[in-house]
Amino acid sequence: MSDPKDDRLFAGRAPSLDDMAEIAARAFAALPEGFRRMAGEVVFRVDDFPEDRVLDELGIEDPFGLTGLYSGVSLAERSVFGAAPEPSRVFLYRRPILDEWAENGEVTLEELVTHVLVHEIGHHFGLSDGDIDMIEAAAE
Repeated sequence: MSDPKDDRLFAGRAPSLDDMAEIAARAFAALPEGFRRMAGEVVFRVDDFPEDRVLDELGIEDPFGLTGLYSGVSLAERSVFGAAPEPSRVFLYRRPILDEWAENGEVTLEELVTHVLVHEIGHHFGLSDGDIDMIEAAAE
């Protein structure tokens, strides 16, 4: 997907929130056009960490344990008869992503961001973690 030299652009400093947002935008733009079209009007946001409330709701004690999150009503659960849903959001958490990237020297930062982004968009489509894991395993 990306050239490992891209990661060297950040040599000596951690990518900022804006850098991560740019990486996510490039990753999304590189996805197949049909996938992007199906994703629709998803809002992407990069934060350093998930809010404590989110961690509590998910039962996650370590803030580094969550790299991304989908928030909204999945496409599979929407109804034309229901109230208009809040905008769908995909959160990417910079510090946990950087921590995972530092621990896993086998993928570039762009590859990891793409993985997290696609995983969360999968939840937007209504897929479970198990569904997404099976799709990823079949693609390898």
